[in-house]
Amino acid sequence: MPMSTLSPLEIWNSTASELEQTLNSKMFAPQPRKVCFYAPSFSYYKTPSFCSSSKEFPTISVTGNVCALNCRHCGGKVLETMHPAATPDKLVALCAHLKENGALGVLVSGGCLPDGSVPLHRFAPALAEVKQRLGLTVFVHTGIVDAEIVSQLKTAGVDAALIDVIGSDETIRQIYNLDVTAKHYEDSLRALHEAEIAFVPHVIVGLHHGELKGEFAALNMIKPYNPSAIVVISFMPIRGTAMEKTKPPSPHDIARATATARTMFPQTPLVLGCMRPKGRHRAETDVLALKAGVDGMAFPSQEAIRYARRAGFAVSFSPFCCAQIFADLAEP
Repeated sequence: MPMSTLSPLEIWNSTASELEQTLNSKMFAPQPRKVCFYAPSFSYYKTPSFCSSSKEFPTISVTGNVCALNCRHCGGKVLETMHPAATPDKLVALCAHLKENGALGVLVSGGCLPDGSVPLHRFAPALAEVKQRLGLTVFVHTGIVDAEIVSQLKTAGVDAALIDVIGSDETIRQIYNLDVTAKHYEDSLRALHEAEIAFVPHVIVGLHHGELKGEFAALNMIKPYNPSAIVVISFMPIRGTAMEKTKPPSPHDIARATATARTMFPQTPLVLGCMRPKGRHRAETDVLALKAGVDGMAFPSQEAIRYARRAGFAVSFSPFCCAQIFADLAEP
């Protein structure tokens, strides 16, 4: 639990040097503590501490490479890294094949329809079969949802729903090419909360052309709905997209969002997620995130692993998606 006397708004408005001074005081997030590192199957990862498997937690797209939005930061490129399963029968068959080859769970995602939703309603019975017959852990990345689809996902028995939360109408229009407002994301959070399904909001730092805009509003939007965990991720340029040459947010901007989230949600599991720049940028971001009090991190840099061990953290590694943090921390 953070011990900083600063309010979330004061942390958000602090300069980079003020923020670093706060985090370096070690009063913000007392140490040592437990940190869970994750390396799921959709990206190759190898350090002296852990090597990812290509089999244990793969990602599936129920729309193949198709997305109606053609978002400026993604352009459908992320979908190309996923296993396609465009019909319910194909989803069940694929999951059965993946389990036979060592899968422990899957993340089911896909491209969006023009209203910002992922067409999971067609796949709810198939998801139920994957849970009941195959026994896999199933996370779904939803897009915008309503009470009907959330009810279907809960009935299917999915383990958690993951949802990106955007707090700026301008960002939604300019980056997502989507004609909805931030209220649609808040309505989605309300539907997930009222259904009492485990859900994990993702806050994307720097999505607005690499600049901060709407992240603080997104955190405030999430606050009333008691999420199972929160994941902070960052815009990172992807080759072949409209924003491939856009500068990502700085490590301090990502740390600002992470520290603000920690202060606003002192008891909620907090993770630095998989999407963030690599190289020296990631090394600096990761260490700042540990100082800011994250409970978990996807694909940690070697610098983060060394820092955690040097600081006396209890360290674990997992092949699961980092949204698993709420279940991992619940274990005795």
